[in-house]
Amino acid sequence: MEYEIKGANLPVVICRLNSGEKIVSQAGAMGWMSENIKMDTNMKGGLMGGIGRMFSGESLFLNTFASSGGPGIIAFPSSFPGRILALELKSGESIIAQKDAFLAAEESVTLEVYFKKKISSGLFGGEGFILQKITGPGIVFLEFDGHIEEYDLASRETMRVDTGHVAMFESSVEFDVVSVKGMKNVLFGGEGLFLTTLTGPGKVYLQTMPIQNLAGQIYKIFPSKPD
Repeated sequence: MEYEIKGANLPVVICRLNSGEKIVSQAGAMGWMSENIKMDTNMKGGLMGGIGRMFSGESLFLNTFASSGGPGIIAFPSSFPGRILALELKSGESIIAQKDAFLAAEESVTLEVYFKKKISSGLFGGEGFILQKITGPGIVFLEFDGHIEEYDLASRETMRVDTGHVAMFESSVEFDVVSVKGMKNVLFGGEGLFLTTLTGPGKVYLQTMPIQNLAGQIYKIFPSKPD
């Protein structure tokens, strides 16, 4: 499979499939495709796999697209301004991503629910108790909010991140939550009660404009309802 990501901050990934090649996406992710691409809707991983995907912010059913009778193209646009990131995972290699990040992947890629180990991380981590675990082998396409900044953390090196800005991290990275120190900081700092900590070794991906922050800014300019 060949692919190209286009569109700057309103991105789309266009995949070119050879005859017989398949790609899997969440429901509703396809933007356009050539006539010879055939779609099959299925509950990949069975009922429990589908339910797990729903908990992690994805659809119960997945769509499998296959090219028939020759090469074909299929496109998956991002659902919000940001960036589409392509990762080629090795066999058994996993990445942990925020809810709703999965866009599409080769059929060999596994998508499953990921539970944070510590209850405190789940309650206060900003993305809920459940994330997505995506395991290779294969290419996966993920969509994130705004610009993505990547950091490669050394062993025991820690990054503190404001709620919602954690887009993705390698499975070797430790995820936890710490409380903001000082009552004045809590009340007037505007950063909330908790910060996420990411501790290496491993790569982390941080996003500049979480969609919930954007929604909050838009809500502020909405006129209030008249009495």
